[in-house]
Amino acid sequence: MSIATLISSIDAEITKLQQARTLLAGLQGLTTTAPAKKPVKRKMSAAARKKIAAAQRKRWAAAKRAVKAAPVKAAKEAAPPEKKAAPPEKKAAPPAKKKGMSAAARKRIAAAQKKRWAAVKAAKKATKSAPAKKVAKKAPAKKVAPTKKATPVKAPAVKAKKVAEPTVVTPVAAVESTNPQE
Repeated sequence: MSIATLISSIDAEITKLQQARTLLAGLQGLTTTAPAKKPVKRKMSAAARKKIAAAQRKRWAAAKRAVKAAPVKAAKEAAPPEKKAAPPEKKAAPPAKKKGMSAAARKRIAAAQKKRWAAVKAAKKATKSAPAKKVAKKAPAKKVAPTKKATPVKAPAVKAKKVAEPTVVTPVAAVESTNPQE
């Protein structure tokens, strides 16, 4: 026997064994298919990404316009109507300037704060310069064995006499049944 014939006979036996295994596994409810593949990650095309980005930029621009339009409308309502001019050209609006304090307001706040701190420091100096009284330490109290307290004797309470109430006894034979079934 040559090696080639041996290899072909082994391959034939392997295929028979694999078929037998699949039959037996099928009877038990097991599947012997290839291991599950990882789900393929969906890739978005560059064109789709550009579309999404453009749509998002459009949403942001609309939101910014809505925020800026509110103060402009309030100013237009307060101002007297003007003659209509040519419609303004649409330009990219510069970013909104952050509101801040004026230099004069900052100076006023700083001066007021310095004044407050000066008052606090002066109050601390006044308390330090005043002679403090020396307080003598008290010696710890000695422990004394507990004594029994005398309980006060209470006078016996006066019992009130009970007045007997007359009881009415009805004879059992005199009471008749009111049940109509009897």
